[in-house]
Amino acid sequence: MLTWNGKLPLVIPHLFNSLHLDFDNTVLMVSLNTKVKQKVVVGLSGGVDSSAAAALLHHQGYEVVGLTLWLMKGKGQCCSEGMVDAAQLCEEMGVPHHIVDSRDLFQQQIVDYLVSGYGQGMTPLPCSQCNRAVKFGPMMAYAKKELGIDRIATGHYARVRFNPETERYELLRAVDQQKDQSYFLYDLTQPVLAHVVFPLGEQTKEETRKVAAEFGLHTAEKPESQDLCLVEAHGSMGDFLSQYLAPKPGDIVNQSGQVLGQHNGIHNYTIGQRKGLGIAAAHPLYVVSIDVGRNQVIVGDRDSVHDPECTVSRINWVSIAPPNEPIRAQVRVRYRTPAVSATIIPVPEAEATQARIVFDEPQFGVTPGQAAVWYDGDVLLGGGLIDQKSGL
Repeated sequence: MLTWNGKLPLVIPHLFNSLHLDFDNTVLMVSLNTKVKQKVVVGLSGGVDSSAAAALLHHQGYEVVGLTLWLMKGKGQCCSEGMVDAAQLCEEMGVPHHIVDSRDLFQQQIVDYLVSGYGQGMTPLPCSQCNRAVKFGPMMAYAKKELGIDRIATGHYARVRFNPETERYELLRAVDQQKDQSYFLYDLTQPVLAHVVFPLGEQTKEETRKVAAEFGLHTAEKPESQDLCLVEAHGSMGDFLSQYLAPKPGDIVNQSGQVLGQHNGIHNYTIGQRKGLGIAAAHPLYVVSIDVGRNQVIVGDRDSVHDPECTVSRINWVSIAPPNEPIRAQVRVRYRTPAVSATIIPVPEAEATQARIVFDEPQFGVTPGQAAVWYDGDVLLGGGLIDQKSGL
């Protein structure tokens, strides 16, 4: 109900469907027309998750506009095949579908980023970079500028809520812990979180497929993507990198410097790797570190791949303001690894963009280039990129 004091000009827009005027008491009672639809731009990759998200919002009464980013040519989601499936979905729902050519942006922000990182002996994580620099930010800008819509949605498994006490939007894990994708969303900013919708955050993958089937979506039984989009499109990360990085043979050595074998390029190796080393040894060997200057891959036993701490940079504090003191949290150093207890120690002179993470127990496979993301229960507090392991 809205009240009117009788002094301001009375303007009755189309969204009011009933009025009660009492001029003796100068009161205006208005009921809102609940049939007025909210507009939302849904990012569509052509997969079952984004399709189900669009169908759910459409069913709930939203005025849905589909938007697909053309990231590269090839098979799989985010490619030519995904655009066709997304266009078909929008046709089935009777909603508009827009395609934005983002190939140059994807090349600059993701392909060049990956090639540079692997060339420096790191194992970059492209998904969080892509979400912030290629997908969510540009999608929101396009939706607002070109379509006049300030709300976007995707098929990610995560949740967002507003905390009135802190006046910040909080990013939470999805209800389905096996499908939770909050780890890849840690780099989203407050302005983005304020205008994003995750329709699948409260349901399981099984429920999503059921929803897609009930709505008769042609993507209901579409196989789930198992790899990075670049891997899907090129067959393997090695095949992708071979187009940009020439083979540069070097030595595989143990931690004492003894040569044990040869490699054909440091970009083919990552911390914690065991298979594919091509070394005969009495016990399993793992990649412990990569020395770019000497063009060497250093290997050791499993204990050698455990680190008590690491440093992170490019931190994005998500659900809380940057702290001035160390905080306790549960940290994930890779998407599929469980969260472990640790202390996050901010670097004072870095203005909250760097921190040292000290694990309660040494962790296996802490890898430069990957993301360290920390939580308080289901609430994602922040995250950053691992840029140095202890002892390096």
